[in-house]
Amino acid sequence: MDRLSVGNGVMETGEGAGDSRLSGPRLAIGELAGEFGLTHRTIRHYEDEGLLSPERIGSAPGGARVYGHRDRARLALICRGKRLGFSLAEIKDFLNLYDTDDAQIEQMRYMRTIARRRISALEQQLADVEQTLAELCTIDTQISEHLRRNGITETQDMEEKHS
Repeated sequence: MDRLSVGNGVMETGEGAGDSRLSGPRLAIGELAGEFGLTHRTIRHYEDEGLLSPERIGSAPGGARVYGHRDRARLALICRGKRLGFSLAEIKDFLNLYDTDDAQIEQMRYMRTIARRRISALEQQLADVEQTLAELCTIDTQISEHLRRNGITETQDMEEKHS
């Protein structure tokens, strides 16, 4: 069985001939949505973006969607990628590399590149938040000192607000 493992996310793509999307249990869109806490619309959007490719059951156009093990595993990786702040385009590129490189070398290099880029962005955001917090604490201290110099305690200030 082929495996893709990145951290806790593992995708098994099936083995042997036939449609590997359907190895294991088959899930309806509602079951998949419920399992991942997503809406049907979100799952359909991921299909439109080419991230999922369920089988269609029935002869009517647009028959019922049936998701196999591979789609479920890909959705788990999509959700993890979104949680980590990756774009759908980055997630799609990552997933597409799985199919082109059996050793997943290029996929891992790509993931390392986008992970490092995300780490850098988060570190900058953290520095910005820390600076903003320091400025707000300074303002708060200055206001408290100003009020104290004018004979107003923070307790008095709160009591006046509620009167």
